Amino acid sequence: MAVSQQQPLKQSPAFSGSASDLRKQQADKAHHARQIQALNLQKENILSQRTSNSGRRAALEAALAHVEAQLQALN
Repeated sequence: MAVSQQQPLKQSPAFSGSASDLRKQQADKAHHARQIQALNLQKENILSQRTSNSGRRAALEAALAHVEAQLQALN
């Protein structure tokens, strides 16, 4: 499994909340980024699979559609 480098999240200049609010906002942003990364990895995995079995191909197409829908919902 690849180890990801965490980059510090930049505080927006308009942020006027408390430090705990800022930490929560940064944690939410990081969680969102990890979800997108995980879905992109799933998509790559699905696209890399080859099969001549029509049932398996249909399942892969359905899985790809599901992952793309989740990505669209997050963006």
